[in-house]
Amino acid sequence: MADFKKTPRTKVRRLPERGHYDRGSIYRILDEGLICHIGFVVDGQPYVIPTGYVRVGDKIYIHGSPVSRMMNVLENGIELCLTVTLLDGLVLARSAYHHSMNYRSVMVFGHAVVVDPPEEREAALRSLVEHVIPGRWKDVRPPNEIEMKATRVLAISLREASAKIRVGPPQDDAADYGLPVWAGEIPLRLVAGAPRSDPQLSGGISVPRYAEAYTRKTKKT
Repeated sequence: MADFKKTPRTKVRRLPERGHYDRGSIYRILDEGLICHIGFVVDGQPYVIPTGYVRVGDKIYIHGSPVSRMMNVLENGIELCLTVTLLDGLVLARSAYHHSMNYRSVMVFGHAVVVDPPEEREAALRSLVEHVIPGRWKDVRPPNEIEMKATRVLAISLREASAKIRVGPPQDDAADYGLPVWAGEIPLRLVAGAPRSDPQLSGGISVPRYAEAYTRKTKKT
């Protein structure tokens, strides 16, 4: 698929060399993340709401209650801005000014549409579960009719997006490299702890392998 075109909204202006517009980079970040933040404006008041999501092809799916303000506003086609950020490390420079962080981020502009076809809605919910815990959907009870009616699913087409990525060591001023101050990177990553069984779990049910060995893995584009 073709790269995303730079637009006045997606063009990275501050440190443009960190900007990426290829679908591979953008999709890998989206596929590794778990939480996005959606920004929108209602009657002049800005809101930014965190929510779970999943990318399927060239769409992002989100879900929520039909009485949610965000869902009600977005389904009317209001413009939105969606962001995902992955923090990869702390960057300690010799000067306070040049301290930074290594990160991978994506910004998406567009609008959401309601997913009506039952098959697409169920497929989106299955993808949401599998995005968080691969292998989980086959073990659980799927949503019943009442639960499906109580769940709104929205789709956001990926048409206008960009990524910004920082990697590597600190970038100090030339005069500061001789200072007797440690400088470098502290890598960070999301690590799962040992699963804790529900106190009301029936006897004889062991922890599934996908929970015991859980780790965040990126999907292929």
